[in-house]
Amino acid sequence: MKLQAIIFDLDGTLLDTLNDLTVAVNHALGAFGLGCIELSRVRRYVGDGVPKLLERAVYYCTHGADMKDGDECDRSLVSACLATFTEYYDKHNADSTEPYDGVAELLGEVKARGIKTAIVTNKYDGAARELKDRFFGCVDAIVGTREGVRPKPSPDGVNLALELIGADAAHAVYVGDGETDMRTAAACRMPAVAVTWGFRDAAVLEKFSPAVMIDEPKELLPALEKAGLAGEA
Repeated sequence: MKLQAIIFDLDGTLLDTLNDLTVAVNHALGAFGLGCIELSRVRRYVGDGVPKLLERAVYYCTHGADMKDGDECDRSLVSACLATFTEYYDKHNADSTEPYDGVAELLGEVKARGIKTAIVTNKYDGAARELKDRFFGCVDAIVGTREGVRPKPSPDGVNLALELIGADAAHAVYVGDGETDMRTAAACRMPAVAVTWGFRDAAVLEKFSPAVMIDEPKELLPALEKAGLAGEA
């Protein structure tokens, strides 16, 4: 196909945000006497937005087990933790966050080829835009969680991003590191590219049968070409 655009997830795909997320989660939990959770647990809880991350963390701290579908959590406590998290994270979202090795070079090569780029993330819009401006000025658009745009795996964010950059799903691919990303690509009827350097293992991603799976950013464009997904726009 003639590739017009590449849509990227943010956390776990372009940026390694895990340390800063873990510190912010534990700051919020500690403010309400809930203790703390380890980085490996935060890794498993991310992907569906900060409210869900805090809900899962609060549930674990109050029940001693992972939250399952149908489980209920103290909504007022989650809301209070979310507010505390946001206040802290807005000031500390780049303390140790950095792009993964090779991401800057990849984005430069994509831009040089005239392929448009956008980021669609379940991170709330304010923090998403701040991180995009800090690290990825070359990316054409970003859509974070905001009013009127349902979070991934809804196609809303991707559809808005495509509109902003003047591309369509028939000539785009979606790149992400988690289950929500694979479901998002399916909802948008776009080829999915799974990256294995982020927050999920390859074995998890393989279950979704992505069109392409890569282990390093430099593999993206060659892999798309090999799969017949990167013709000239």
